[in-house]
Amino acid sequence: MNQILVTEKIFVTPELKRKKKLYKMNFFLSVFLICLLFSYYIYAEFDKNKSEEVSQEILANLDLGGNFEIEDNTTARVENDVLIVTLDENVANNEEIDVTKLAKDLENYIQNAEQNTSMPRETYKTANGTEYETDAVLKIPSLDINYPVLKTAEEHIDEILKISLVKYWGHGPNEEGNYVIVGHNYKNKKMFGKLPDIEMGAIIELTDLTGKTIKYEVYDTYIVDPSDTSCTSQKTGGKKEITLITCRTYGTQRQVVKAREIK
Repeated sequence: MNQILVTEKIFVTPELKRKKKLYKMNFFLSVFLICLLFSYYIYAEFDKNKSEEVSQEILANLDLGGNFEIEDNTTARVENDVLIVTLDENVANNEEIDVTKLAKDLENYIQNAEQNTSMPRETYKTANGTEYETDAVLKIPSLDINYPVLKTAEEHIDEILKISLVKYWGHGPNEEGNYVIVGHNYKNKKMFGKLPDIEMGAIIELTDLTGKTIKYEVYDTYIVDPSDTSCTSQKTGGKKEITLITCRTYGTQRQVVKAREIK
């Protein structure tokens, strides 16, 4: 028994003690790093969700036209710059309609519409006081994507990309040429996180600040290197096109989606 104890003490050398301490330090350091990375992940997800709230706040407060009630049995709306007045089908044919009031309401509506068209609301201030310039609203029904497209100077694009989609290049929305939009490819499927799943022929809707919506059909989708900017070319032969760009393969490549106006 004594021999065994002596033998054990012989093999517990200073070098072995040093390695034991080193292993303990590595273990605690590993646990600390894991906790740090996990905390960073939680913070990143929280930050993304807060940014999502800002973009949806902007979207909810955009005034892009729509339906309005003239009277209980009459509805007026604007579709593709055409004013449509619809009477309730339940109204009896012989029921009298106040044409004077209807005409006055329509006149007021047209005046308001003209004011909104000539001075579209571009700048929106969020609850925390930050202002953002909105250029359009992009919607892809098949992917459940619906975000405002913000405008910004190139030096601020990284900051604004955390909030929503951003106009990268081109003329105004729904104008002739190539309207280029960029967005982050988040793993939680926010922003353009679902864009790589888009299919050929998918419908993309772009609404400008006057409330006019044009539908585009996807005709091409491909992957390029970050240095390849040929997809931003404005040579469209006089047609209206949009290009959507997001990251692929941990930022080493770019997913490009091309769509053309449906006529």
